[in-house]
Amino acid sequence: MSAEIVQPTPEGHDEPQSPQERFLNREESWLHFNQRVLEMAEDPAVPLLERVRFLAIFASNLDEFFRVRVAGLKRRMATGLLLRTKSGLKPREELARIAAIADDLAQRHAAAYHKQLCPQLADVGIDVVRWDDLDRDERTAMRKLFRERVRPVLTPLAVDPAHPFPYISGLSLNLAVTVRNPGNGQTVFARVKVPSQLPRFVAASPNRFVPLEDVIAAHLGQLFKGMEILEHHVFRVTRNEDLDVDEDVTENLMQALEKELLMRRFGPPVRLEIEDTISPAVLDLLVDELDVADHEIYRLPGPLDLTGLHAIADLDRGELSFPPFVPAEAVHAEDDIFSVLRERDILVHHPYDSFSTSVQRFIEQAAADPSVLAIKQTLYRTSGDSPIVDALIDAAEAGKQVVVVVEIKARFDEHANITWARKLEKAGCHVVYGVLGLKTHAKLALVVRQEQSGELRQYCHIGTGNYNPKTARQYEDFGLLTADPMVGEDLTDLFIHLTGYSYHSAYRRLLVAPHSLRSGLLARIEREIAHHVAGRPARIRIKSNSLVDEPVIDALYAASKAGVPVDLVVRGICTLRPGVPGLSENIRVRSILGRFLEHSRIYEFGYGRRPEIWIGSADLMRRNIERRVEALVKVNSAQHRAYLSELLDLSLADTTSSWWLTSEGTWVRHHQAENGDPLLDLQSHLVGRRRWRTIDD
Repeated sequence: MSAEIVQPTPEGHDEPQSPQERFLNREESWLHFNQRVLEMAEDPAVPLLERVRFLAIFASNLDEFFRVRVAGLKRRMATGLLLRTKSGLKPREELARIAAIADDLAQRHAAAYHKQLCPQLADVGIDVVRWDDLDRDERTAMRKLFRERVRPVLTPLAVDPAHPFPYISGLSLNLAVTVRNPGNGQTVFARVKVPSQLPRFVAASPNRFVPLEDVIAAHLGQLFKGMEILEHHVFRVTRNEDLDVDEDVTENLMQALEKELLMRRFGPPVRLEIEDTISPAVLDLLVDELDVADHEIYRLPGPLDLTGLHAIADLDRGELSFPPFVPAEAVHAEDDIFSVLRERDILVHHPYDSFSTSVQRFIEQAAADPSVLAIKQTLYRTSGDSPIVDALIDAAEAGKQVVVVVEIKARFDEHANITWARKLEKAGCHVVYGVLGLKTHAKLALVVRQEQSGELRQYCHIGTGNYNPKTARQYEDFGLLTADPMVGEDLTDLFIHLTGYSYHSAYRRLLVAPHSLRSGLLARIEREIAHHVAGRPARIRIKSNSLVDEPVIDALYAASKAGVPVDLVVRGICTLRPGVPGLSENIRVRSILGRFLEHSRIYEFGYGRRPEIWIGSADLMRRNIERRVEALVKVNSAQHRAYLSELLDLSLADTTSSWWLTSEGTWVRHHQAENGDPLLDLQSHLVGRRRWRTIDD
C-alpha cells in the first residue's frame, strides 16, 4: 500500500510494530467464539430447549477445536516447526495457554448443565438423571433394554499379559473397569466401549432420560460374570483427525483420501476427558497407555460428551423452543424461474427465504427443462438425502451434460462426498475434483439453456453457503440468481479453469481466489483511503465468519490510520485488534449469534447512494485466499444493495444485541438497554419481516 495515502500516526502514539501487538491470538479468539456460544446457553431469555442445544453445540465445537487446531499445534511441535505464532507465542506456550482457557470453559459448560439447565428442565417436567435416581419400574425397563439392545453390541476388552491395552477410538465414550478374580485375588483392568449407534440419553420413562453409560455400568456384573467389580469410570479421548494428503505425489486422490480416512482413527491423542471421580490408579494407567501430558487431561463432572443433548433439544415441546416460521418464497410458485431471471436478478437470504423454492427449484427446473443443455455445479457439502444431487442425476440420465466439481477434501465430510462422487459418476455425470493443491469452496451453479430464438443463455447461482437443504434452514446465507451475460461468461471461464488446465484469472463481475480475490479487496481498501484523503465520503464494512489474513488486516489498519471508518461483523475468529490508538481507533468489530448460524459474507466499499457490494464464499483467512477456490460476485441491483446495506446497518447498530470486541481481545456482550429492556434481536426481526415481504417486493 502506498505510503502517500496513509496519514501519519497521531502525535503521542507509537504505532504497534510487533505481531503480538498487531494481532490477537487466533486460538484464543476461537475459544472466545465458543464462549459466546456458551453465553447463549446461559442466557435465561433464550428458550430453554434452545439453551440445551447451545450446550450441545458448544461441546461439538470444542471437540472440533481439539481435533483440528490443537492437533495442528502438536503436529508442528512434532515436526520441529517451533516458530512463534503471529501473537508471539511458541507452540508449546500456546498449547499450555489455550489448555487453561479450554479447561475453564469446560468447567463452566459443566456448571451450566448441572446448576442451570438440569434443574430448569426438571421444573418443566423433563428430567435428565443418573442411574441412582431411577425408580423400580424405570430400572426394570432399563434392564430389558440392556438385555435386548445393549448387551449384544458390547465387547469388553480386558488388559493382561495376553491382551494388550486396546485401541481407544477418537471421541468414543468408554468405561474403565477394574475387576478382581475372587478365586486368586488377581486384579484386571478392562475397557467397555459405549456403543455410538444407540441413543446417548435413553428414555427410562416418558420425559425422563438417563445416560447410556449409566445403564451399562449398572449391568457390568453381566459382562464380567463371576468377577468382583471394584470400580468403573467414564473417559473419552480426542485424537488428531486432520488429514494430510500430498496431492503432488498422489496419482489417485480419491484412493489416497480413503486410505487417509482409515488412518484418521489412529491419530495421536490430543485430549483425555475423565470423570472427576476417577481413582488415581486408573488415571495413571490411562495416562501411561495413552501418552497424554498433564495439560491434556480434563477432569469434569459426569456425564461426559454432552453433544448428545441435541436429542433432548429436539423434544416436541414447542413452548420451550424458538417459535416456528415459514420462509418466504422469493419466486412465486406459478412463475417460471428462467422467465423471472431474464427480467431481473433474484437475491435470496436464507433461511428467511426458502431454499427449496429458489435455489433447489432452480436446479430441479433446469434438470427437467428439455431446453437446458448443460448444468455445471460445485458441491462442497450437501445433505445425506440431497435433492440437489438427485436433480443432477436426473439431468444426466436425461442426456444433459452435467459437470460436478466435488470437493472430496471437505473436512469431516470426506466419506459422504466420496459417496456422492461415485453416485454421480455412475449416473453419467462428469465428476472432477477441482484444481491440484486447492480446495474448491466456491458455491457456484451454471445452467446453459437454448432459448426459443436459438441463442444460448447462461443462468447462474453464486452463494455464500452450501447446496444443502438442511443447513439452509439453520445457516444464514445469501445467494444471487442471475442471467447477467457477464456473470455467465465469468462462470463459464471459471468452470473451464476448474475442469481443465486454464489459468484464466481476469473476471468481470467476480473476484476469484487464489488469483484475484486478495488483490481485489486490497485495491478497494486503498481506493477508500484515497477517497477519504481527497475529502470524498469513504467507508469499509465487512461481514464474515473469520478475519485472520494478515495482509488484509494490515490494509484495514492503514485505512483506520488514514481516517476511514471500518466496521466489521465477525461471527467467529478475529485476530484484528480494534480501538488501538495510532493503529485501529477507527475500527469497530461486532459479533452476532442467535437462532441461526451467521454464515454469509458481505463486502461493502463506499459511503453514499452507490456503495460497491460483493457477496460470496470467501472468509478472510489465508487458507481461503491462498489455498482455496473462492468466488465473490458484485451485486449490481440498487434494491439488493440497499437490502445488504440495511442488514449491515442493523448488525452494527448499538441498539442491536451483539458482542463488541475490545483491543485486549475480550468480547463484551451488549444485549440490554440501560433500563434493562432487551436490545433488538436481529434474527427475530428478520423472521418477522419475512412474514409480510421479500427482498424483491
